[in-house]
Amino acid sequence: MDKTDNPKILVFSTEKISDPAIDMAGLLKKHYPATVYTVIVPCSSAIKPKWILHAFEKGFDGVFIAADGTDCMYSDTCSEKTSEIVRKTHALLKEKNIEPARLKMAAICSVCAEAFVKHMKTFHGQLAKTAEN
Repeated sequence: MDKTDNPKILVFSTEKISDPAIDMAGLLKKHYPATVYTVIVPCSSAIKPKWILHAFEKGFDGVFIAADGTDCMYSDTCSEKTSEIVRKTHALLKEKNIEPARLKMAAICSVCAEAFVKHMKTFHGQLAKTAEN
């Protein structure tokens, strides 16, 4: 990771569950770092490890999966599948000498604007602190 006090974070956000929370954060004027970028996907269990690796290759300092959790309309096992994707990707990151802590996941419900903002501020702070060391 490049030394930066303003890390770039890519968020994989789900269309029906977490994305409305992110929109709500904006509507409520809840502030989170301007270097947070979102990509909307239908379901978090459809994210591919190669997409996450590509984000790091393109210069993102962190990747956050705003997972559907138990609210997923596409799969009863979404949480388990997404967790398995994260586990596999953590192993790939280790192989590439990328700190696995640069990939985070949390369930973000459609009304969890404050939780999303808190996750972004915390993750951004962790990435900035890691860059200092």
